[in-house]
Amino acid sequence: MIVRILGEGQFDVADSAVDRLNALDAQVEAAVEADDTDAFSAALGELLDVVRSVGVPHDAEAIDVSDVVLPPADATVAEVREMLSDDGLIPG
Repeated sequence: MIVRILGEGQFDVADSAVDRLNALDAQVEAAVEADDTDAFSAALGELLDVVRSVGVPHDAEAIDVSDVVLPPADATVAEVREMLSDDGLIPG
């Protein structure tokens, strides 16, 4: 799966990491719904850190569509609320 972090680039993430990412995505979504900025910042930071740690940078020369687009680390609750779908940020 190709995951883009806005402002940073794309990462190739193994399918085996999807459950872990979905659990973190659920935390982000819950914090957005509760309008809890502290929990939101912590959950989004952890989600992005996991993508960076389990993923490998996608070839910058390749022009490939991202499967998932995540907000930058400095995104606000309101910005992420607009990005959320029924599946959260990460489908599945």
